[in-house]
Amino acid sequence: MATLALATWATSLTPASLPGPVVSAAVNSIANWAGCAIGGFVQPAAQIALNVSLHPDLGFSFSGPLTSSILGLNGTLTDAQVAAFVNGIASHVDDYDDTHLATIIHPSGVVASALLAVAETLSVRDQAGDGGRGPVSGMEFVTAFVAGVEAELKLGLSVFPEHYDVGWHITSTTGSVGAAVAVGKVLELDTERLQHAIGIASTQVVGMQAFFGSMTKSFHIGRATQGGMLAALLAREGYTSSLTALEDQYGWLHVVSTRENATANFAQLGKTWEIESNTFKPFPCGIVMHPTIDGCIQIHNQALDEGKSVSTDSIKSIDLRVNPEVLVLTGQTDPQTGLEGKFSIYYAAAVGLLYGAATPAQFTDQVVQNETVTSMRKLVNVTTDDSVSEDEAYISVVFNDGSTMEKYIEHAIGSLENPLTAEELKTKFIGQVSRQIGSEKAEKSYGAFMNIANMTDVGKLRRLF
Repeated sequence: MATLALATWATSLTPASLPGPVVSAAVNSIANWAGCAIGGFVQPAAQIALNVSLHPDLGFSFSGPLTSSILGLNGTLTDAQVAAFVNGIASHVDDYDDTHLATIIHPSGVVASALLAVAETLSVRDQAGDGGRGPVSGMEFVTAFVAGVEAELKLGLSVFPEHYDVGWHITSTTGSVGAAVAVGKVLELDTERLQHAIGIASTQVVGMQAFFGSMTKSFHIGRATQGGMLAALLAREGYTSSLTALEDQYGWLHVVSTRENATANFAQLGKTWEIESNTFKPFPCGIVMHPTIDGCIQIHNQALDEGKSVSTDSIKSIDLRVNPEVLVLTGQTDPQTGLEGKFSIYYAAAVGLLYGAATPAQFTDQVVQNETVTSMRKLVNVTTDDSVSEDEAYISVVFNDGSTMEKYIEHAIGSLENPLTAEELKTKFIGQVSRQIGSEKAEKSYGAFMNIANMTDVGKLRRLF
């Protein structure tokens, strides 16, 4: 009874149940999400979503009471549904978010976006004396966040890789359930109502890989965020679903996958903490390209140290040997937009070599269409090899003077074996956030999110920066 097992575990989870490393992993994940949500708002996808939701001059407006913040818009308030939707989109659109490598799920975006919108709403209601459960403390927030993340990751493990291989966007298909569990936790749903919330969320399954490289990829996250939050709110008011929504013959597990082992995975809830295996991206693009980018940046730096020019005039060919999934997921040969560039291994190698960096600044329409970058991209040759793991890559650059530079990346930077340091995570956060709200507020926001576990009312967090 997978649905019951998940709901029972989540409702019984307490802050005291969380080991120290789990709390630390959760705080780092939340901070990384916040950086992505603030920095990602610069992208048109997030701004279009907000404008369509709020502006009556476009013919429609979906806005309710102003309770929840758009993180990247200097504290602008909207209703909880719109805030969750827009922050969810913004946190994913740069493809700079966290990754659970065993499932390729980006776990924080859906869960945290829904959870913060609800926490802010509960804070506003408490200040207005409207009754209810009162504000959400930092450790209550962290506990609910962990419950939601563990739910989506265990669910993902139960159907991976079959669910992913058929074409589903696993972050959003599992994320709505994670958001429902997290929001249901702070709304203090009992086990049966949380089962109903899981069911309502699961029937809103959304997201297919055909949309990778477009704005719609991040829409999946925004919609899953809304769907999970709505599921918990409906269940709180007595809206019914199926109490066996996940494991039923025609339920989520059997409809979206040809194989499942939820019983075994859910038995590990609270024993093996998947959030401790969460990783943080150093580059804002498909994670299977990271080993190649890592190696190309190293070759760029080595070449400059040796006095070599790195240009289309000095390089004859660029040969990559990578895992087959690299071409499956990121095989676009002629990207025309920044979003498409995030799914082109040819483009990724080119910018790594030319710029010696791969930040959001390299994944813009302007850089993708740059003639020099396009010429460099056309020098890239890709060979796939089943013996090469997804975090490995072999790179060989042949120069016109006959010399060759080679790099073997065993574990890409940002992987479990080669994680970003605390300082690198902060640098990433400040770099993203400064471009949207300025460096002073970026520093304040970093401190606020890293201290989230100690807050008495998370709903007031946005006021700290």
